[in-house]
Order: sequence, then structure tokens, then C-alpha cells
Amino acid sequence: MTGFLCLYKKSGRTSFQAVAEVRRLTGEKKLGHTGTLDPMAEGVLPVAFGRASKFIELLPDHEKAYNARLRLGLRTDTLDVTGTVVETGEIACTENDVRAVLSRFTGDILQVPPMYSAKSVGGVRLYKLARAGEEIERAAVPVHIESIDFLGAVGETEYEIAVRCGRGTYIRSLIDDIGNALGCGAVMTKLTRTYSNGFDIQDAHTAEEIAACGNIEALLIPVDRVLEIYPAIPVSAKQTKLFKNGVSLDPARLEIPAGSACYRIYAPDGGFIGVGELADGAMKMRKLYDIS
Repeated sequence: MTGFLCLYKKSGRTSFQAVAEVRRLTGEKKLGHTGTLDPMAEGVLPVAFGRASKFIELLPDHEKAYNARLRLGLRTDTLDVTGTVVETGEIACTENDVRAVLSRFTGDILQVPPMYSAKSVGGVRLYKLARAGEEIERAAVPVHIESIDFLGAVGETEYEIAVRCGRGTYIRSLIDDIGNALGCGAVMTKLTRTYSNGFDIQDAHTAEEIAACGNIEALLIPVDRVLEIYPAIPVSAKQTKLFKNGVSLDPARLEIPAGSACYRIYAPDGGFIGVGELADGAMKMRKLYDIS
């Protein structure tokens, strides 16, 4: 089987455990995934079957979306509700104050990565230092937050927001910054990824749905459909053979839409051959899909 599965990872398990369950349910050994989620988080986790794994690096990764819940009046060492409480604060703000502060964190901002994260500093993952009881200075890094929408109150001191952001954004750090701006602290209590690498939560399947499905292939999204961000180029039978053999194609003999560096290449019969890259005045093979 070849294609992408949009998996709904449940909270309480690692991404590796979630993919291992898919492997057990489908009997497929060659699986890969992208966009690792923390154990606490749930939602969209793209899983690649078969030859689709080769194309993971070409998936769009510039935008992600999350629904997150935050609780006011607390700070923990992990910046979420699973950690040890390190500070409590008196809550003097209202729902309107929460709404108003969100706009301060949109656009291009600086964010300090949390200690409990997979980010490396000096070749060591931060979470390993944190688990050893160490905390080090971390430089603030630029991130982009496209929008933050207030979704409503889910408790007396708990609210839900929807965030669209660029890669490298930590929602826990965002919530911590929001809590600091409100003067009372805040921790993340729930995180659901609703969009990642071109996959939407509406297309996500739980492990239970996969187990109940009699035709797993029907759940897979074709590789070329996932790569629709790249324009399509039809080639001749001769060019198909050259491309499959790794020979660069002459751009002058192709109808190449402007505005992209990579392109989906299709044979005369409409079959997806692979992805080409326009570089050094030639259409070079970036990834080959059709190995026949």
C-alpha cells in the first residue's frame, strides 16, 4: 500500500506508539510519520505508507492550526497541566481581558522554547536536561502566529482558543506568555492539532475507525493529491523514460507554470511519475514515485 493516512492521535500516547498501533492494525511494516505530537496532545498526525515516505520532506510545513485550552492562575515547570506547580497567581482579569490580550501575540513575535521540548541546545534535547532537573537559558526565537481566535469559556477560569501559526511555534509557551501578560499566569490544559502538513482534522481517522474499516486502502490519500501545492506538468513518453532514468529534462520542451521550484510530473496516460525540481536551467528529478 502507498499513500498518506491522516491519523487522529489520541492524548496519552506518543506519536511512535500511535504509528505502531496503525502498523499492527494494517499489517504494513513500512510506515513513516511527520509532525510529531507530544503525548498530551491529540489530533492530526500524517502517516506515510510505502513509497509515500520518500515524499514527507516535500509536504507543506509552513502552517499549522491548533485548538488549545488554557487555565488561569497557575504556572508549572512544563507549562501545561501535567507538570509540577511552581507558582499560583490571583486572577483579577475578566473574559474580556483574555479576549483583548490575544491580539498582542499575533504576527511575527519572539518566543522562548520551553524546557520540556525536543529542541536541541548544544546538541542536547532540552527535555533531557529538564528531566535531570536542569534549566538553562534559552534564546528567544522568531515565530509567526497568523491568528488567535477566542472560542469561549470552558470553566470559571478556563478558556479555549484557536491558533494558526508557522512551524516551530510552541503553544504551551504562547499560553505561558498570555498568562504573564494577564498578570496571573496560565497553563495549557488541552491541545488538539486541527491542521498540519496539508492535512485537516476533518479527514482524520481514529485507530478504532481504522480497525473497523474493511478496506484500509480506501482511507489512504494518494501522494500526488497531497502534493497539490506543486503545479502539474505533463510529459511525453520519451520524456517519461528519461525522467525515470534520472536524466534532466529540457525546460524549453515543457509547459512550465511560473511561481514554483518543484512540480508534479505526469506521464501521457495521466500516471504520477514523481516530483521534478527546476534548477540550473534544467528540470531535474527530485523524487521518483513510479518505479516501474
